[in-house]
Amino acid sequence: MSRFLPDRYVSLLILAAVLGFLLPELGANDGPLHLGFVTKLGISLVFFLHGANLAPESLAAGVKNWKVHALVQAATFALFPILGGILFIALDGIMSKSLRLGFFFLAALPSTISSSVAMTAIAKGNVPVAVFNATLSGLLGLVLTPAMVSLVTATGVMQFSLLDAMGNIALMLLAPFALGQLVRPLIKKAVTKYKPILSLLDRSVILLIVFTSFATSTAGGIWTRFSAGEIVATIGLVLVLLAIAFSLTIWLSRRLNLPLEDEAAVVFCGSTKSLANGAPIAQILFAGSPLLGVILLPLMLYHQLQLVGCAILAQRYSKQIDTLPA
Repeated sequence: MSRFLPDRYVSLLILAAVLGFLLPELGANDGPLHLGFVTKLGISLVFFLHGANLAPESLAAGVKNWKVHALVQAATFALFPILGGILFIALDGIMSKSLRLGFFFLAALPSTISSSVAMTAIAKGNVPVAVFNATLSGLLGLVLTPAMVSLVTATGVMQFSLLDAMGNIALMLLAPFALGQLVRPLIKKAVTKYKPILSLLDRSVILLIVFTSFATSTAGGIWTRFSAGEIVATIGLVLVLLAIAFSLTIWLSRRLNLPLEDEAAVVFCGSTKSLANGAPIAQILFAGSPLLGVILLPLMLYHQLQLVGCAILAQRYSKQIDTLPA
């Protein structure tokens, strides 16, 4: 039963959301704790440390396997956004604009980094391919995600300036990341030594984003606009989206006759979506909007469900790969 229950971090995410409901005035962006400003500082610090932690050779290690890389990035930034766009259009008049935008935002996000690599390792798949694609996806997402979201917001669902968003992302995410890469030779030993502490900081910033987002939404009275039916429908749609993502990546991998080890990497990199990157990007794109908590809801649900689904698939891949001839 443990694989179906939330892990400790997911439980903390749920707790952060609940506290946002209970303490809206305290946790709001413009509240007495000024958490909006604190969150921005935390996001920049985390991306600086990501830059310092990324070894350039990890990108160069598996660059030759272009067929797999093309499939993963196409699944992440083409197939998924197409599915998100279909949902956005099909649900017009059925689901609120903010939830529809949340689904498209989820679809436009890059792959996870740590989870996809970890699941590929558990599955005994091609880990270098997973590292390359997860890292490349995260970097591409800093540019492609806001560009795709701007196409949807141009329909009038929310006021959104792509130039302003790209400027903010360059300032808050890309610049700290680039600075981290520049100083990596000086601090890489410390970053490696204190990696567990850095991981804790990373997760703490995400918890802070979730808390402030839900608090700001609650303070603005946003949640009173949604029925229990819409929330249940959101969960159902997230499950459907995840099932389609798994099915498509598996089917395409087999159509291309990829080895099972490569297929595992494609599935875990091509079907997962990054809360670690998604929450900071949302904080920048929808800064100050009381709808932020609602927009993040599909991503938070997907994050939990993808962990469960990937854990089950990883065990199955591991058993299948063990039976392959040496």
